[in-house]
Amino acid sequence: MVFSSAAFLFLFLPIVMMLYYPVPNRRHRNAVLLMASLFFYAYGEPMYIVIMILMVTVVYVLALRMSTQKKSASRKAYLIIGVIFSLSFLIWFKYTGFLLRNICGVFGKTSPFRAPELPIGISFYTFQVLTYYVDVYRGKTKPQKNLAHLLLYVSFFPQLIAGPIVNYSDIEASLRERTIRIMDVYNGMVRFVIGLAKKCIIANSCGSIVENLNGVSFSVGGAWLQAIAYALQLYFDFSGYSDMAIGLGHMFGFHFKENFRYPYTALSVTDFWRKWHISLGAFFREYVYIPLGGNRVSFLKHVRNIMVVWALTGIWHGASWNFLLWGLYYGILLILEKSFLLKMKEHLPKFINVLMTLFAVVIGWVLFYHTDLRDAVTHVQRLFGIGASGMTDARAIYEFRNGIGMLLIGCAACFPFADMVPAMEKCGGISEKFITLFRPVATTVLLLISIAMIVGSSFNPFLYFRF
Repeated sequence: MVFSSAAFLFLFLPIVMMLYYPVPNRRHRNAVLLMASLFFYAYGEPMYIVIMILMVTVVYVLALRMSTQKKSASRKAYLIIGVIFSLSFLIWFKYTGFLLRNICGVFGKTSPFRAPELPIGISFYTFQVLTYYVDVYRGKTKPQKNLAHLLLYVSFFPQLIAGPIVNYSDIEASLRERTIRIMDVYNGMVRFVIGLAKKCIIANSCGSIVENLNGVSFSVGGAWLQAIAYALQLYFDFSGYSDMAIGLGHMFGFHFKENFRYPYTALSVTDFWRKWHISLGAFFREYVYIPLGGNRVSFLKHVRNIMVVWALTGIWHGASWNFLLWGLYYGILLILEKSFLLKMKEHLPKFINVLMTLFAVVIGWVLFYHTDLRDAVTHVQRLFGIGASGMTDARAIYEFRNGIGMLLIGCAACFPFADMVPAMEKCGGISEKFITLFRPVATTVLLLISIAMIVGSSFNPFLYFRF
């Protein structure tokens, strides 16, 4: 069940809200959310819900036992056991088939192993389990003695499927006590609708262009149109889903951190990764990069740390060579920036830096999009005219003419115009009364358009389900 589905919007969410708000105390509200979250996951993965519950239960017991150990060696042994156990499910489902195929391929054999279907959300909830367990080991947080609280933290439906990756310490207090405020609920609803509109109106429209150009357009213009449309689709698809998750969290009294901050306005690749999928970057920084030594080491070790983090970031997204190549591509770019490019960019106009960053990012998304390395290389070559059928073709022209309006809307929405409203209000350029009236009207219009697109179209993919 995805947030942009009729089943979620018209059945699941209204029923959960009707059951949740009348409940008088926090303990019973937690029970409502836990049951709703388990149903939400079981709706799409009736068999694999056992894996999530098993993982949480075992880590719950291990964390309690680890916290009673006085010897450092014993605590570290528990840490290793818990981390290996948690990662074992992700490795088995996501990487076993890939590893065996490549090992057999080296010897000219075909792997008889049939990879199991990847449980939805396992890449996200595994990382949440790890943040809790490692933080208990570090003494950053106390072990949760209530299994239901820990299970709710991991399974909470707004962030279960595609994040953001929420640290246990960030919502521990909210699990114990929280206040439901009318304005929080209202702001959460507005944020949810904005995310829904991003997904249904912009992302799906750009996604149609991407799909329609597959295998029929081989020109330079077609290659660039598909790459740019995919960059917009991926951003509005994923940031829209994060907005919906953050909005839902507000509606139920939880406050998640931002996951995107207008990344396509970044001045450098380094800046881009401070603004894109912030929770994933924070996870790798806190639990991989810093433990390896971060940047407080020799230059060669710093290079090693960056490449390790970005190799892991790449393969976290999927078990294929293109994701590893995509991760290493960014690792190399970040090393070059930290070595000398950032200093060079200081002397360039900001819009030049933004364009250079966007160019690098779009190339990266081409590598990300094609799971077949040969297709990825071919697409990159066509961007520069190598092996292309010409500068443009009939299909690319047709898709461009039909989609130019939505592409322009998508490009405009990449900029923080909404953040300018408070400044305009302060300087008298816009009245508070106008904002008060405009916000609910605009939200209602976006909701109606989004619902119309959900009902009227069968094209409603969610890209991060595959990761």
